[in-house]
Amino acid sequence: MSTIIADLITKEEIKNFRIIDAPESHANELRYKLQSAVRLGNEFKSKSEIIFNTTEGPKRVETTVWMLTDSYIQLKNGIMIPLSSLLDIDY
Repeated sequence: MSTIIADLITKEEIKNFRIIDAPESHANELRYKLQSAVRLGNEFKSKSEIIFNTTEGPKRVETTVWMLTDSYIQLKNGIMIPLSSLLDIDY
């Protein structure tokens, strides 16, 4: 479980926030966890906890990760979160 303090929001609320890059990129170190989150979401319909950076501070969402690209993770309904904004992921 992450020690980052972040407000819990729903995936539908993500569009209400301006997502910005994290102070330090964590994309490479989180890549294995992201790949596992995609597998958990697609094969087992299991949710992951994703913490990302916004102009209003860190936000946390508990949802299924559908796809991973070189630059984004995709959630249900086409919601995209840039890898550069990620602070942590847990499942």
